[in-house]
Amino acid sequence: MTLRVGVFGAGGRMGSTVCRAVEADPALVLVAAVDPHHAGLDMRQVTGCDQPFQVSADGQAFLDANVDVVIDFTHLEAARANLLWLAENGIHAVTGTTGFSDADIQSFHDQFTNSNCVIAPNFAIGAVLMMRFAELASPFFETAEIVELHHDAKIDAPSGTAMLTAERMAEASAEWAADPTKTEILPGARGGKGPADIRVHSLRLRGMVAHQEVILGTTGQTLTLRHDSYDRDSFMPGVLLATKAVVDRPGVTIGLDALLDL
Repeated sequence: MTLRVGVFGAGGRMGSTVCRAVEADPALVLVAAVDPHHAGLDMRQVTGCDQPFQVSADGQAFLDANVDVVIDFTHLEAARANLLWLAENGIHAVTGTTGFSDADIQSFHDQFTNSNCVIAPNFAIGAVLMMRFAELASPFFETAEIVELHHDAKIDAPSGTAMLTAERMAEASAEWAADPTKTEILPGARGGKGPADIRVHSLRLRGMVAHQEVILGTTGQTLTLRHDSYDRDSFMPGVLLATKAVVDRPGVTIGLDALLDL
């Protein structure tokens, strides 16, 4: 079955990459794109896709095009409203937007009853494996810290991937050594405290896309797990996987690992 797909935030860097990936997949057909900042412009001009329609200003375009799945790569406030609107209209949703609160997630669980939703903080399959490996390693180490590095246009810190990594590590082991630091010469030098007081450090630098290290230490040894996304195309296999899988995943699914049976 060919799925009819729409994209929220089509004019952004991730959104336009998603549009091109959907267009290139024979199991999917791109039928609508929404981005208020590019409304009325030709799809080729905005995304590079060879599609005979214009970017639309609002979600009515998805209803008019009879979409099956909508992919959302927008900012937090927009994504929150977008997902609730999709749930209300019985349209399946896939999003990589991060920063949702526990209340947001509960609201999505409550609302997605006639359609389904996949929320993933990271669609890079390598990043998902890194998180799983960190989770597996945690019971064997007493100390751990996370360093996440992103491009200088990312406005939130820490990243959703870093926070989810810390959460999963904390769930895997409750025995972590105390931080020995007594004095911070420069406030914040030790980073932020995540779950189980695992330290998380955020870097924002031009030239980067998305990168993360998890460094675990115990007596006489360390284990370093690192994943690097050098291009936004690295996320597309995961996005396409979720887009095809969401129709068969009732309710709300959190994390790409659930679709990989990890």
